[in-house]
Amino acid sequence: MFKDRVLFIDGEALVIDKPAGLPVDRPRDRSRSLEDMLGELTFGFQRLPLPVHRLDRDTSGCLLLARNPKAHKRFGQAFEQGLVTKRYVAVLDGEPEGDSGEIDLPLIKISSEEEGWRMTGDPTGKPAFTRWEVIERVKGKAMVAFFPKTGRTHQLRVHAAEGLGLPILGDPVYGAGGPAVMLHAAELIVPREGKPDVKAEAPLPLRFHNIGFGRG
Repeated sequence: MFKDRVLFIDGEALVIDKPAGLPVDRPRDRSRSLEDMLGELTFGFQRLPLPVHRLDRDTSGCLLLARNPKAHKRFGQAFEQGLVTKRYVAVLDGEPEGDSGEIDLPLIKISSEEEGWRMTGDPTGKPAFTRWEVIERVKGKAMVAFFPKTGRTHQLRVHAAEGLGLPILGDPVYGAGGPAVMLHAAELIVPREGKPDVKAEAPLPLRFHNIGFGRG
């Protein structure tokens, strides 16, 4: 399944293009997850690779795995220190007024018995920053690039819905839902001391083309 989805590989790093619908960690419903499939990602090593960060189940794109424990620790520190460059592509359920901007909206976790947990903007929350720019506008919707400077849970989904007032198309929690969540981790750059950066780009998935985006 993953041979055609390897975007970068060397002795310590592996970046795959994670398909939408595949959770990274084993979910409560015990459905198949990346955690169950790590044996398919050894590529000649005995040790199983370990995910360094997480993508939501319905988000596709660049996912970094470390091929040894020392690399896992170093990569984890790079994420924590904000040294990793990330570019996401999303289709918004509407069009923003401008063509670019920054969202500074701290986030907290809230929960209720009826709706379960979710993130929301709150001045007392953890700092969260995202830069955005419009790539394309089609039939009243916009495809945007998101450049998160922090890595909070559901950051881009909440920043779209509350920061821009336009949820990501298909988002079942912060938007109206739909057949697919239109969020894709398009690029990842992880700096390494004394070695070339880990660099990967994941092509735009078919679900974006199917609704008229990225055809040019």
